[in-house]
Amino acid sequence: MSRPTDSAPARRVRDLGARLRVGAPLVGLFVFLALAGPWLAPADPQAIDLADQYALPSAAHLLGTGDNGIDLASVLLHGARLAGLVALVVVGVSASVGTLLGAWAGYAGGAVDHAVSGLADLLQAFPGIVLNIAILAVVDEPGVSHVILALCVPGWVLYARIARAEAMALRQREFVEAALALGMTRSRVLGRHVLPNLLGPIVVQATSGVGGVVLAESTLSFLGLGPSEGVSWGALLDQGSGVLLRYPHVALVAGGAIAATVLGFNLAGDGLRDRLDPRSAGRAPRKA
Repeated sequence: MSRPTDSAPARRVRDLGARLRVGAPLVGLFVFLALAGPWLAPADPQAIDLADQYALPSAAHLLGTGDNGIDLASVLLHGARLAGLVALVVVGVSASVGTLLGAWAGYAGGAVDHAVSGLADLLQAFPGIVLNIAILAVVDEPGVSHVILALCVPGWVLYARIARAEAMALRQREFVEAALALGMTRSRVLGRHVLPNLLGPIVVQATSGVGGVVLAESTLSFLGLGPSEGVSWGALLDQGSGVLLRYPHVALVAGGAIAATVLGFNLAGDGLRDRLDPRSAGRAPRKA
């Protein structure tokens, strides 16, 4: 007698658990390093030791050293703070602005919808990294605030599109029409009934978006357009790329940190998507 095969929903549930089991620890580790990294760093990340350049990992330097003898473990820990700060602010601002604009456009329709959608289309006409570079190119020495601004300018568009689509569907639901029939103003219906019901997809996108912002900030730093103050994983990766064949541990430290962070938030976002949207998990509705 053959063994029964698992159904598609059961496999999806297992996949969900696997994503969360891998993604959640990586997200937790990144959050911990972003909060406590500078206090755990064994040395000043910018301290120079010319006699100990590109040393391999040892008891004195757990992850080795890089150019000018900088301690890679200290750079990694301080870089987590910078990446976490930029990601938190960019995702928070982009999600807030995009959700409000998108929900307003989708619910109001008409000229408001055309204006918001037109602005979103205009920004999406430019590749994101090109727009980021164009904004930072006008600054002599970009700081953290300049990088945040450059990432926020196109960053709100995706959240606005998600919120707009959800709001357009919600405005036709019975509970929204009932609230309007009872005399609620449109702005109150938007704030009390529409916005709370579209937050699920926004939270999912924001979770995955953190990894995207970390990658974008690292890319700008790799190109020499990152914050002039502090240390960045992207700048360390740029340093390691120049000596990749002779001292690969420098690039591996930076690249590994970036890859693990982006992977963790992507997996966590996928897990949340399946958790918050039963349809994506393949679960059929119960029969009455």
